[in-house]
Amino acid sequence: MRAPRLAVAACGLFLATSALADMVNENLLVGLPAGYKVGHQAKTGALILTEMVPVAESVQDWTEMLTVQVFLGQTRTPESFRNQLAQLWAKSCADSRAAEIWQGAENGYPSAIWLLACPLNKATGKPEITWFKGIQGNDSFYLVQKAYRFMPTPEQNTPWMQYFNQVSVCDSRLADRACPKVAPPAR
Repeated sequence: MRAPRLAVAACGLFLATSALADMVNENLLVGLPAGYKVGHQAKTGALILTEMVPVAESVQDWTEMLTVQVFLGQTRTPESFRNQLAQLWAKSCADSRAAEIWQGAENGYPSAIWLLACPLNKATGKPEITWFKGIQGNDSFYLVQKAYRFMPTPEQNTPWMQYFNQVSVCDSRLADRACPKVAPPAR
């Protein structure tokens, strides 16, 4: 099985060598938001993890974090993932709440957006509110999450919902789900 690439298209970063590169197989299209930096990346077993934080913060001390996870070889549904995650949150935070925001298909892939909230995380002493977008690919399961350690305002959430609307999966092997051509970063 070939690991999918994370195409960080919004900031122009992409692992490409030709003038106009072709993405191969299934790919998650996700961007590095303006004002954010990659704080941590890891690949362990069947998980690829990328954590991004505002440039003035770190993954050890953050108020906002964007996390991208690729579960290689898993093709579970967004609903089953959401339900399992909501159960885990309920066990760790007695007053947690879950809300389904949207469910449907994007580019032919089952997708969902949901919210999990804990009014007081025992480990940090702060609230933790996290938005999730899950996409069931043919090769892997993709999860993008935006977490806050404070209660965000609707104005703070709006750009992240727009960001989530741009996150998608493509596949070079399927004409109806073709991947875009990506220019490599300027040198």
